[in-house]
Amino acid sequence: MLNHLKTEIDFGTPARESAQEVTLNIDGYPVKVPKGTSLMRAAVEAGIQVPKLCATDSLEPFGSCRLCLVEIDGRRGFPASCTTPAEQGMVVRTQTPKLQQLRKGVMELYISDHPLDCLTCSANGNCELQDMAGVTGLRNVRYGVGGKEVDGISGAHHCDTPQDTSNPYFTYDASKCIVCNRCVRACEETQGTFALTISGRGFESRVSPGQDQPFMDSECVSCGACVEACPTATLQENSIIELGQPEHSLITTCAYCGVGCGFKAEMKGNTVVRMVPWKDGKANDGHSCVKGRFAWGYATHADRITTPMIRKKISDPWQPVSWDEAIGYAASEFKRIQAAHGKDSVGGITSSRCTNEETYLVQKLIRAAFGTNNVDTCARVCHSPTGYGLGQTFGTSAGTQTFKSVEQSDMILVIGANPSDAHPVFASRMKRRLREGAKLVVVDPRKIDLVSSPHVRAQHHLALRPGTNVAMISALAHVVVTEGLVNEAYVAERCDTKSFAEWREFVARPENSPETLEAATGVPAAEVRAAARLYAAGPNSAIYYGLGVTEHAQGSTMVIGIANLAMACGMVGREGVGVNPLRGQNNVQGSCDMGSFPHELPGYRHISDTTARNLFEAAWGVTLSPEPGLRIPNMFDAAHEGSFLGLYCQGEDIVQSDPNTQHVADALSRMECIVVQDIFLNETAKYAHVFLPGSSFLEKDGTFTNAERRISRVRQAMPPLPGLADWEVTVKLSNALGYPMDYASPEQVMDEIAMLTPSFAGVSYEKIERLGSVQWPCNDSTEEAGTAIMHREKFVRGKGKFIITEYVPSEEKVTRKYPLLLTTGRILSQYNVGAQTRRTPNNQWHDEDRLEIHPHDAEERGVRAGDWVGVESRAGHTVLRAVLSERMQPGVVYTTFHFPESGANVITTDASDWATNCPEYKVTAVQVMPVAQPSEWQRGYAEFNQTQLDLLGQARRAEVVGK
Repeated sequence: MLNHLKTEIDFGTPARESAQEVTLNIDGYPVKVPKGTSLMRAAVEAGIQVPKLCATDSLEPFGSCRLCLVEIDGRRGFPASCTTPAEQGMVVRTQTPKLQQLRKGVMELYISDHPLDCLTCSANGNCELQDMAGVTGLRNVRYGVGGKEVDGISGAHHCDTPQDTSNPYFTYDASKCIVCNRCVRACEETQGTFALTISGRGFESRVSPGQDQPFMDSECVSCGACVEACPTATLQENSIIELGQPEHSLITTCAYCGVGCGFKAEMKGNTVVRMVPWKDGKANDGHSCVKGRFAWGYATHADRITTPMIRKKISDPWQPVSWDEAIGYAASEFKRIQAAHGKDSVGGITSSRCTNEETYLVQKLIRAAFGTNNVDTCARVCHSPTGYGLGQTFGTSAGTQTFKSVEQSDMILVIGANPSDAHPVFASRMKRRLREGAKLVVVDPRKIDLVSSPHVRAQHHLALRPGTNVAMISALAHVVVTEGLVNEAYVAERCDTKSFAEWREFVARPENSPETLEAATGVPAAEVRAAARLYAAGPNSAIYYGLGVTEHAQGSTMVIGIANLAMACGMVGREGVGVNPLRGQNNVQGSCDMGSFPHELPGYRHISDTTARNLFEAAWGVTLSPEPGLRIPNMFDAAHEGSFLGLYCQGEDIVQSDPNTQHVADALSRMECIVVQDIFLNETAKYAHVFLPGSSFLEKDGTFTNAERRISRVRQAMPPLPGLADWEVTVKLSNALGYPMDYASPEQVMDEIAMLTPSFAGVSYEKIERLGSVQWPCNDSTEEAGTAIMHREKFVRGKGKFIITEYVPSEEKVTRKYPLLLTTGRILSQYNVGAQTRRTPNNQWHDEDRLEIHPHDAEERGVRAGDWVGVESRAGHTVLRAVLSERMQPGVVYTTFHFPESGANVITTDASDWATNCPEYKVTAVQVMPVAQPSEWQRGYAEFNQTQLDLLGQARRAEVVGK
């Protein structure tokens, strides 16, 4: 075993919680453990390792390998220590001559059906079978080995079983399988997909994906849990097969969704060999998904741009230049624009994929160096209604719980979220709780995976019509109020009584009853009533919601409605309950925390707050405007009007991700200087005049903040490919603009954040290093590691505030011309605009955006599976391939937005949330008809895209010649 790879102790079986302890004797040593602890774990607690193959502490004990046998005084036989619980007064021996003989015999049988190619095996140095052969003292095998005769005996074997190489990330070599069942159990217990089984009986038993299918043809979701669990080379990463075992590792944080999984980046030099989910990662507890586990190759993809480039017009070829020349040119252009058109003629967009420290510096540059509050972030188009709604009702703009809290939930209400695809590691944790008996209600127009999947079934699926969320939450609240289900004691103690009385009177009105609103939502009133009773009954009910809540014209209203319901039922402020937004990007929570909105300074303090503004003015040495700046949609409108002409955009692709693509592209075309800082020439960069190459997460040093407010370290695994880290680029640009920034490291930036932001006052790299992570609020008034559960004793705002949420139908209505409603979302294998995942083998699962349509709607239009269909809205027209799916309800169609050529956002409109301008992606009236060619927009895009790629190619050829 390469000891540096396994720094965490494997206790063999999971920890047990019990108020009662038992004391026993193991190999002469007294050991005290919680009741229910296995003998194997008790032994490890005492520093004694018991041989094992089928046991690992992330899985329930199985007792199949027969290596962990022990002797117990007063008991006959040799029980397996993994399945035998410790009892008071037990006397246990883990090593005796008889145990040695038995274990050696068991190992002899394993090796008799195992290839003896240890020196050339990909698991050499990291193979538990190899370790146990050494531990048991195996020196020879009396039976035939791999077809070879021993003393004239040639036994049957599986050593010539062919490999399954169908999965792009790992290989299944059944010849090395010892049928320990760990992979099968990991798929069931950890992931919850149940894609693996044991086929055959007796000697013919082997692990089987699906019905003896190749992995890629099975239900496997490539989370890697089976690979991590495998004790041999049976399931092995292809990167290990190619590169061999790593020689060092470091802990970092995933750069995909808002779960924020901890990973060990295992390295050779500065080359990443594999990413292994960190066992002690509090957000993921050693689990992962296909993206975080395997889809990190984009960091070294050939499309990476690592040299700064400039150009006068977007029709000009790019010119590769030095860092100083690129930054000097960008600064001079911003100065020129501001001199001619005023300081508010420029602005910037921070990145939800960059670190807290990088985001903080960008918003500081915009406010202090540009002298304007024209700063915004991608949360504008996703969770800005969360910030507004929870801020108004609870007093803070973030989720209330840890992910682990769901393990104590008795009832789970999922609204407008598809965790299995968008937050798969949390979905696995949730499914585990559902298999244990928690109840589930899903509110979603689609029949998502959670509605019905292996051993998980929703008690109620409220398949509402898109755009009727507020009607649904009002109907649920109506039942709670009129059926006497309000937690009166909680409300009286924790909430504002005046606002509650007004809200109670409002939701109790007949027009808010499930029966009245059934015409709007399309959901039977009896289903709504049953779901409301289930939620109110608890005793611990938790709400998890996603972009299906926020990306509506009434997104903020719906978030407020969710908070109202939770407070009325007393479901905030303890384990197992809460209101939990499932954040989309890895640091979208952090980008909001760092002051990326035009009206808020870091820590969610309004720019008009004189006290807060004075604090930052004193620290930054500038005078800040008390007026909020432009939001992203306002920037586009101002560009059309000719008053907004310069943009610094770090790590966001607004052309692909924002609604009404043609409107966005036209706005950018009117600007005089667009500076894009990114790792690829994304869709926005094709409209840019300056390209500043960015760094991937593997090149970053700093912190991310996940959806549970958990601040985790991001550690640099390899030097920044462009030569400068993102934070250094921002510092240089600020200095060039005339505002001096002087930081030696991201740690100094975090120290400044902590000094100026009360909720971060106790955050430091030293503390994160010591504790693994912290959760804000983290200061002198909290525990050292911060705040796991928000609003325990009281709400941040004091008393919880109820706000009336009147349902206003969306302006996007179906008509004879546009008779269907389009809603959008994500898929497991791809991420956001796809810039990262499209440059990995994940494309083998999903290589284009497709339109899901109900078979009835398809039949009416003469559409068959796989046909090209035109999707037309009031905003635009695009063409997608049709997928017939009964997950859809009649009248509703669905697509993703991962591929720029699909033009999914060409057809979404400018409609937005009343409070935050978050776009209404989830409700677009469309018509769908068969077509034979791409749309006019797609043809224009293809031409423009090729032109921009050609201009980039010229720059790259010039760079090669220059070198």
